[in-house]
Amino acid sequence: METLVTSVGVAHPWMCDTMGHMNVRHYMAMFDDASFHVLGHLTGVEKDKNIGWADVRYEIDYRHETPAGTLLTVRSHVLRIGRSSVTYAHVLSGTLEGELHAEAKVTTVRFDLVARKSIEIDAETRRRAEALLAG
Repeated sequence: METLVTSVGVAHPWMCDTMGHMNVRHYMAMFDDASFHVLGHLTGVEKDKNIGWADVRYEIDYRHETPAGTLLTVRSHVLRIGRSSVTYAHVLSGTLEGELHAEAKVTTVRFDLVARKSIEIDAETRRRAEALLAG
């Protein structure tokens, strides 16, 4: 299994809520950015602009408060490959101390943007996903 570094950032003070830690909306933004990296690794540069991905499920577990100034790294790997979907995990940790802050599990579907329906994952995308599959 290959784990990808899919996002690196910092919990800025403006991202924090009245309780002094990063607000949940900003975790989602970091995970969403990380998803673009995962999908980019699966498809490369998308040549067909009529094909994309549609997220159909997100599960997030918050593990540790994230105060302003925390340096953060998201690492991602594939959990499951279906006929038309891929499920992958994001792990958000402190870059310096390694503290686990949050985990997300995402299912996204290969999607025909014209027909507005799921399509089968092609062989090359499947091969790339398998290289990122958790063992």
